[in-house]
Amino acid sequence: MSGPTKKASSGPAGVSEWISKACRFAIDRNDFRRNLLVNLGLFAAGVWVARNLSDFDLMTPQPLA
Repeated sequence: MSGPTKKASSGPAGVSEWISKACRFAIDRNDFRRNLLVNLGLFAAGVWVARNLSDFDLMTPQPLA
């Protein structure tokens, strides 16, 4: 290991850099594969939410305790 080592960034700078990279990844209009990946992820999240929320029946009486 003769080359310089990179330190892992931590704290708010690392988090903000990760968020900015994620946003840049999500809004890049010129990359079809990225848009496809983001859209499939959003679709999968929507399906997951819809399946989990469909178990609630709001008209049933609630348990007493």
